[in-house]
Amino acid sequence: MARGLNNVYLVGTLTQAPELRYTPGGLAILELNLAGNDHVIGDDNQPRELAWYHRVTVFGAQAESLANQLEEGAPVYAEGRLNYRSWEAPDGQKRSSLDVNAQRVEVLGFGGRGDQPTVTDARNQHRLRDALNQVLLIGNLTRDAELRYTPNGSAVTRFSLAVNERFRDRSGNDQERTHYIDINVWRDLAESSATLAKGDPVFVIGRLVNDSWTDKDGNKRFTTRIEGSRVEHLTRGPGSGGAGTRPPRQPSAAAATAQTRQLDIDEEFPPEEELPF
Repeated sequence: MARGLNNVYLVGTLTQAPELRYTPGGLAILELNLAGNDHVIGDDNQPRELAWYHRVTVFGAQAESLANQLEEGAPVYAEGRLNYRSWEAPDGQKRSSLDVNAQRVEVLGFGGRGDQPTVTDARNQHRLRDALNQVLLIGNLTRDAELRYTPNGSAVTRFSLAVNERFRDRSGNDQERTHYIDINVWRDLAESSATLAKGDPVFVIGRLVNDSWTDKDGNKRFTTRIEGSRVEHLTRGPGSGGAGTRPPRQPSAAAATAQTRQLDIDEEFPPEEELPF
């Protein structure tokens, strides 16, 4: 497995003042709800602004020191990593989440942003213009990339990364954890990424995105993924199985059919009233 890289960088405004709490074991936890606007290029090649809302969790002494510094509407820089969690729900279904754990948080000013640095959403929350929402990952594909097309003809390729993390626990023992992260890439990048196969190591740059849907029981569900803007195929030496050292994967009959199938994917962020906070 490729040596993992898992970095998240966010600059946004606090939608509400955070509340400090403690676990039964005494660990301090502070949850920051950040909001901002991303600048993207749409299918019509015109620039668009998309809203984002993400929750960032801070732990320990840093959480306690920040608790009295952060106010609603303040701009904040958060640097950390994505943390994958999975569990079994009371109904027996497997659930998972992708959270942002911060190692560094800085309170910012609005200097240099003009007279209107924020916009106000439907909940009267302030969202930062020209925000920062960037994720950098290195990991290995958990399955072959899958190419589809939307009804308007836009290519989209989906794949999932396993990003390994090595760390030392409180007892000084070496540990390893794997984070599973879903990636979507669009248009030309989607078509160039379609030959990626299970096990290939890649470097991905993108933005953090939330999706929502309604399950078969009528319950609202949320998921977090990465919308990739750059994908680099890593190599690991002759014969090692990296994307740059193996023959190109020949498309299967199912993959070839994807050239004519259409996928109805909503590229917009979920409506503000459906956000999880």
